[in-house]
Amino acid sequence: MTIEHDNAVRGAEAGEGRTAGEGRTPADEAADPNRYDFDRLQKKWLPRWDELEPYRTDLDGDKRPRKYVLDMFPYPSGDLHMGHAEAYALGDVISRYWRHQGFNVLHPIGWDSFGLPAENAAIKRQIDPREWTYANIDQQKASFRRYAGSFDWSRELHTSDPEYYKWNQWLFLKLYEKGLAYRKSSWVNWDPVDQTVLANEQVLPDGTSERSGAIVVKKKLTQWYFKITDYADRLLDDLKQLEGTWPAKVIAMQRNWIGRSIGADVDFAIEGRTEPVTVFTTRPDTLYGATFMVIAPESELAAELIADPSVSTEARTRFTEYLTEVQKSTELERQSTDRPKTGVFMERYAVNPLSGERLPIWAADYVLADYGTGAVMAVPAHDQRDLDFARAFNLPVRVVLDTNQPVTGAIPVFPDGEIPDDLPPLDPFSTGKALTGDGRLINSGALDGLSKGKAITKVIELLSAAGTGRAAKNYRLRDWLISRQRYWGTPIPIIHGADGAELPVPEDQLPVLLPPTEGLNLQPKGTSPLGAAADWVNVPDPRDGSPALRDADTMDTFVDSSWYFLRFLSPTDETKAFDPREVDKWAPVDQYVGGVTHAILHLLYARFITKVLFDLGYVSFTEPFSALLNQGMVLMDGSAMSKSKGNLVRLSDQLDEHGVDAIRLTMAFAGPPEDDIDWADVSPAASAKFLARAWRLAGDVTTAPEVNWRAGDIALRRVTHRFLAEAPGLVEAFKFNVVVARIMELVNAARKAIDSGPGGGDPAVREAVETIALGLSLFAPYTAEDMWERLGYPASISAYNWRGADPALLTEESVTAVVQVDGKVRDRLEVSPKISSTDLEALARSSAAVARFLGDREIVNVIVRAPKIVNIATRPAS
Repeated sequence: MTIEHDNAVRGAEAGEGRTAGEGRTPADEAADPNRYDFDRLQKKWLPRWDELEPYRTDLDGDKRPRKYVLDMFPYPSGDLHMGHAEAYALGDVISRYWRHQGFNVLHPIGWDSFGLPAENAAIKRQIDPREWTYANIDQQKASFRRYAGSFDWSRELHTSDPEYYKWNQWLFLKLYEKGLAYRKSSWVNWDPVDQTVLANEQVLPDGTSERSGAIVVKKKLTQWYFKITDYADRLLDDLKQLEGTWPAKVIAMQRNWIGRSIGADVDFAIEGRTEPVTVFTTRPDTLYGATFMVIAPESELAAELIADPSVSTEARTRFTEYLTEVQKSTELERQSTDRPKTGVFMERYAVNPLSGERLPIWAADYVLADYGTGAVMAVPAHDQRDLDFARAFNLPVRVVLDTNQPVTGAIPVFPDGEIPDDLPPLDPFSTGKALTGDGRLINSGALDGLSKGKAITKVIELLSAAGTGRAAKNYRLRDWLISRQRYWGTPIPIIHGADGAELPVPEDQLPVLLPPTEGLNLQPKGTSPLGAAADWVNVPDPRDGSPALRDADTMDTFVDSSWYFLRFLSPTDETKAFDPREVDKWAPVDQYVGGVTHAILHLLYARFITKVLFDLGYVSFTEPFSALLNQGMVLMDGSAMSKSKGNLVRLSDQLDEHGVDAIRLTMAFAGPPEDDIDWADVSPAASAKFLARAWRLAGDVTTAPEVNWRAGDIALRRVTHRFLAEAPGLVEAFKFNVVVARIMELVNAARKAIDSGPGGGDPAVREAVETIALGLSLFAPYTAEDMWERLGYPASISAYNWRGADPALLTEESVTAVVQVDGKVRDRLEVSPKISSTDLEALARSSAAVARFLGDREIVNVIVRAPKIVNIATRPAS
């Protein structure tokens, strides 16, 4: 909490007033039926809002401009927790703000209700996942309603409803028709605890599963993929549309994950093999420095090469043993730079397309199968990992880039015509350090003397002319693996014929429903439980009625969340996934709110699906979320909350003790939304006390709503209108904590006016208190709604527009300028806010008080910050 905020809290808590209910004892408060009671307000307004439905967005004739504000929808893992309290308080501030600005705001809510946690919890309790999931949804829904989110409950959805996942299957079929959904056998990430595959994005940097925490291993399976790599360039380039409205950190994370590299595809002929092997490299200029080739041990290429009759039995045995050892390692371990290099010679050779040199082929674990073709050209003189491998196995190291030669101008001539003695040696094999700097090409035939950039261009020209290479791009991004070997998810709408044909389920037969769990063993075992549902999995081939099988895998739940923002627009439509007319009205989402933990997975997939739907003609935009706000975490004593740490704070306990409004206000006031909140450092009790102080102001107002505010106290009106002018910009900049601080200042000013002036009969007091209620409605809806009623207005306050500030009241007639001499305040001057620095300095010098302190001291420096401060530095006269 900043000093400014701390002072605001102290001001809000200090000196309970002397009239109209202030300064009472606890006994007086308890006996007073008009005392602030958050429980009473919650019980009063929650059913009223249910009747009024103030947040419905489907009303006929509503001509207001539209805004779509969306929170990342929750997973029903239990009751709401402190993280939910922050995230949904922030999204609600934005929704309520735009309503006050005259917009028809769509703010929907639903549940991301498929997935592993529900299935695992059901297995543990020996119940159907449906039972556990929908019981949690009921609990969370009750808590969300209590928490007073301004949701349009008429649009509620659950992704585990057939009415929803039918359209997941429709989406799958559309991608299949477009060639973007396909099935292949490959090495995949395998979670040995949850017994299912994981997408690359679901493996944490330490090589563990984000779900179970288990060390992820590699396993070869036939799986379904979405071809997200076809959209890699667009996913990368379209990030420019989001600059300035998405956090820079998220944009950088997406760029890094897509990881576009520019270089060349080089075709290496393999002795004894008809087809060449294509290798992608970002440094084709170093092609003459390639002295061997390295392939991934688990790649299909390695299996093919080692099986050739020319390979000895001993080499095959060594390879098989090595492959077994490699499969025990995680990708993180294999990519470690300080790990000793291991490998086996394949007894096969590649041919360098430029030099014609024979290159021995080795299998080594530092090359991964899913990088290009699983093969790299090894240039040990200029790549550290290749050099480490070459030194470990005594392989040739050839320098082809002289890093001692400057790369600007002509081929260098050293100043004295002689090569200096202190240049670094060009001997990586001896030094153990690869030459990775810039320089000029050597030992490279026609490339000698060229800089790196020119050499790359020349090499690509030579390869293209010979038909052995071409300019190319490569990506870190891999296709999205969507198959899951679990029950609680969307069934994949494909039938497999006895002849191996993939037969899409016709759209008019969707949804393919999940079968009941009776008789199924949901315990993870490496294959989908659906495969054991005989009546479900065995179906006739739609072509001829012969025996066929349904695909038994289910879809990754990120498919569910990749398009849910569109289903909210027409959640009960039984004929289509979303109504294009509603999409045109509302989408894309104007403001998305959620955790940075979804910066890669969910956001990347949603962007991909949106672009596919754009290409298919279903939507008219290419980015789903125009603006993004990430909230921080709620910690306790500096650590993430958990039972095992003993620092768990239960949201329900906090709501019972302090009330919903106090918790919401505390979340907003704690600091910038993207910062973490340490619950040990905030005070919901102080928030509750402040809200009581604000609420009592409404009871002190004695004027009617129609009173002429202009007749009120000008000083209080200036404070009110300064808040009206500043708050919108602060909200739109997500400076919610500063808005709360400004409300606290206005509460103090109103209380001071009541206690020291004409009391609640001053029209300026009514204007100020109404403004306080409007401001608090963003953060503390129960308190604000009750204040609004006490002020004489009908519910709901959310229907009232924000009031504009009077420009005349924003111009100060005078400001106080502080004059300091040697750091100590010596005078205060009332000056025009438009005074120049020259005039302000002259006034300060002519001040009698300043002159007295200057005496005969010599002025050495004067700093003027008009109209606020003059700082005069002196020293004794010489």
